[in-house]
Amino acid sequence: MVLDPFTLLVITAALATASALYLASEWNSVRERSLLFWSAGFAVIAVGSALALLRSSGFVFVGIWFSNGLLIVAHALFLAGIAAFRRARLPRAGWWLLAAVWLAMLGLPEGPWWSRAMLGVQSLLVATITLRAGLLLRPQGGGALSVGAAQLRFALLAHGLFYLAKAASAVALDASIHLASFRGVVIQVSLVEGVMAIMLLAMSMTGTERHRREERMARIAARDPLTGLDNRRALYLRAPALLAQASPASPGVLMLMDIDHFKQVNDLHGHDAGDRLLITLSDLIRSTLPSGDLAARLGGDEFVILLRDASPSAAQALGRELREAFAEQASTMFATPEPVSLSIGATLFDQPDAELSHWLKRADEALYASKRQGRDRMEIVVANPAGLPH
Repeated sequence: MVLDPFTLLVITAALATASALYLASEWNSVRERSLLFWSAGFAVIAVGSALALLRSSGFVFVGIWFSNGLLIVAHALFLAGIAAFRRARLPRAGWWLLAAVWLAMLGLPEGPWWSRAMLGVQSLLVATITLRAGLLLRPQGGGALSVGAAQLRFALLAHGLFYLAKAASAVALDASIHLASFRGVVIQVSLVEGVMAIMLLAMSMTGTERHRREERMARIAARDPLTGLDNRRALYLRAPALLAQASPASPGVLMLMDIDHFKQVNDLHGHDAGDRLLITLSDLIRSTLPSGDLAARLGGDEFVILLRDASPSAAQALGRELREAFAEQASTMFATPEPVSLSIGATLFDQPDAELSHWLKRADEALYASKRQGRDRMEIVVANPAGLPH
């Protein structure tokens, strides 16, 4: 196959159409705005390529700058998609400027001087938009980009640099060499680069959103659907990192708690009332949990809190705050024969090589001690309890 401009335009139109349809189908199931913008961008490229094909065949429906202007619109949509993906806001003034330049291009003559000038302007605008999109994808907060996002950033930056070089060539080449003699080569190189860019951008955009979707699914899988706290699976995945930081000189505290007389709430007021009570407790835990510590729902009305570098007195203070706040809210929500309260059992974890199940067992012993001694209290189990508060 000879890669003449006509053939390359056909390939470009086909690839852009396929990319637009695929990203649109992805958006239909994922509903991420970035996919919608990217799909629209490829659709615009497909329309522009079709108009260029018709023009090359003698069917002149619109001026040449309309189809060239569509290239700017397509890249603006790519930038909008990147901004939506990164949850970033772009200034409106930039969009208005792009719209003004695009509209101005529609009425320009097609003479050699204007053609050269507008080739430079168009290429510079595409380069600016594309490089801005690539820079918007830079890693943030010390974290690394996903493979798809890194590939997308590379494709955008490379594509932007190509158009920057193309903008410079519109002026620089003609200063010493007659540009018209290279017209066919410049067009062909641009179309080849365009085909490659479409393939790279489409694959990278798809990979980027797929990674975002997988991250979201992982977060959903790690959350308790009712309370929004970590579930048992997430607790066992995240706890080892906290446990590994513990030592006898810098112990942490594991707190295991459940709701006293919870069955009465379900029996008298229904399971929806029980769910509301669980949500109330989880909200209290979230509001009092120190930053960087861990809270999870084990199941039923059992909850776990892991505190890093915490003394027994700090754990007692947190437990007291939770018990008092929960008892007050529960008493106003539901009337029960026995008061609805919170029992807590806790243990210090000070051995980095001990597993979570070991400390859960010790906290469970403390919890049952709390239950036996009248409920609505907190008991701490330590290796050497002398001098420590209970």
